[in-house]
Amino acid sequence: MDFREGQAIYLQIAEYVCEQILLKQWPLGSKIISIRDLAVAIEVNPNTVQRAYDFLQQHEIITNKRGVGYFIEANAIQLVIAFRKEQFIENELSIVFRNMYLLNISTEEIETRYKKFIEQNFKEKQS
Repeated sequence: MDFREGQAIYLQIAEYVCEQILLKQWPLGSKIISIRDLAVAIEVNPNTVQRAYDFLQQHEIITNKRGVGYFIEANAIQLVIAFRKEQFIENELSIVFRNMYLLNISTEEIETRYKKFIEQNFKEKQS
């Protein structure tokens, strides 16, 4: 996993887990990878993964069944979407809008490029 500057690693790990849920790589109700195994896979300290899992548990996206492991909540997709949407609007959208204004990029151009991106990357979601 390549980590970005300017954001805590545990939050990036939490984002990774959320993406796996949204992409349906990790089905609702299923057990997720253990803290130790994820730490080894992405080459971080297990305490960092624990912090990410604690964060996700506080947001009720995953739950810990003592002695068994962590599981994805039944309503995790809705919670992830709501949380990520709020984060995007609060933290990133103003930067996008500023750049659109400064670079004179129209909403039509963004819409065209967005549609092309969806077609190229998420064909299976198209109906």
